[in-house]
Amino acid sequence: MHNCAHVLSLALVLTVFSSEIKAQSSGTEEVILVTIQAAPESEREGATVLGYDADGKIVTLRKGTNSTICLASDPSKKQFSAACYHKDLEPFMARGRQLKAEGKGFQEVFDIREAEAKAGTLKMPDQPTTLHILYGGEGKYDPDTKTVVGANIRYVVYIPFATAESTGLPTRPIVAGGPWIMDPGTHRAHIMITPPKSN
Repeated sequence: MHNCAHVLSLALVLTVFSSEIKAQSSGTEEVILVTIQAAPESEREGATVLGYDADGKIVTLRKGTNSTICLASDPSKKQFSAACYHKDLEPFMARGRQLKAEGKGFQEVFDIREAEAKAGTLKMPDQPTTLHILYGGEGKYDPDTKTVVGANIRYVVYIPFATAESTGLPTRPIVAGGPWIMDPGTHRAHIMITPPKSN
């Protein structure tokens, strides 16, 4: 009788544990499905996906097979914002995350990465490299359509140390959603393309 009770107790524990694992797995899968929506469709299946653990630290949710890395929306923030970018941007991105985790503000992060990029200790891409951002306060995953609804896309093409003169780009958009160069002449120089928000 004692053994029977022990077996039943163990079975109950294993059932609860199994249910928790399935729930975690299901939750992780949904985070991955939501996050990769920021990437071009052709890049989604093989993308590496980074997310957040219970302590807010960045962890790898899925190891990918192509050149795209996606970062899940930070659950501690109200606005949805998932990003996908080429792997050559990872040193720049990872360094920024590290400095922010140390409590440094935007300008400090900018200045440190600028100095490191100029010194060659922070490797920046040698070619134009794209970041895709899917963002919006109402952004959420629709399991029926398998898409994120209530969000908009923005494109950022990093061209380190480029200027308005070297690219012919304006420093402000000429038309709604038109391309322009931000932070020209710095390590963080990039082309901004923000299509008008859809209704």
